[in-house]
Amino acid sequence: QVQLVESGGGLVQAGGSLKLSCLVSGGYIGVYHMKWIRQVPGKEREFVAGHSSQGGYYYTDSTIGRFDISRDNAKNTAYLEVNTLKPEDTAVYYCAADTGPIRSIMDPGAVEYWGQGTQVTVSS
Repeated sequence: QVQLVESGGGLVQAGGSLKLSCLVSGGYIGVYHMKWIRQVPGKEREFVAGHSSQGGYYYTDSTIGRFDISRDNAKNTAYLEVNTLKPEDTAVYYCAADTGPIRSIMDPGAVEYWGQGTQVTVSS
């Protein structure tokens, strides 16, 4: 049973930074596309960043240049560094893993395993 556990969220002022971590157990992270997805209560889940098992990086217009996804396969851990945070970035951030096609990597529903989420709150 693959499990993903996020950590590193918290309360930060606008313009600040955080580094989120996602520890994978029960499987080898290197075989998965890793992605970070966020959700605000009452709204749909939103893809924010992805890193494919082949090494490709995927961002949206709102995250590229500010968010940085990475992984350390030896540590079975993925990361999301979030910089220049804005109040609009406030959400629960979920780590996710899948082995689906690259065409679906930015689909927040194309997920095999979910983490429990970590709250990021950005104050103005």
